[in-house]
Amino acid sequence: MARIAGVDIPKDKKVEVSLQYLYGVGPTLSRRILSAAGVNPSTKVKDLKEGEIAHIREIIDRQYKVEGELRREVNLNIKRLVEIGCYRGLKHRRNLPVRGQRTRTNARTKRGPRKTVAGRGQKRGMAKK
Repeated sequence: MARIAGVDIPKDKKVEVSLQYLYGVGPTLSRRILSAAGVNPSTKVKDLKEGEIAHIREIIDRQYKVEGELRREVNLNIKRLVEIGCYRGLKHRRNLPVRGQRTRTNARTKRGPRKTVAGRGQKRGMAKK
């Protein structure tokens, strides 16, 4: 397995797909890195020469923020929003969707499983007693 930016990338996959195992590297950035390194995207990682891997590693280290550095920056951005008390920061603080989604219904992924509240239900007819 080749190790890039502290992550072991799978050796049996194409280089283009394997680079996407790095946090912050998607399909577009993966292709851009490989074109800068002069590597064929359809080559498997196990078929790469050590020099090609070193060149890819060097390009990623020099030009892009990935893995720990990027995670740290994202967390600091969220922390800054929470500290200044802006709308997005309040949404982060309350663990609600930040990008304008509705929360009256359909926020289950962010809010977690339903919590039952006592005293809810059987309000309309008050038939049961």
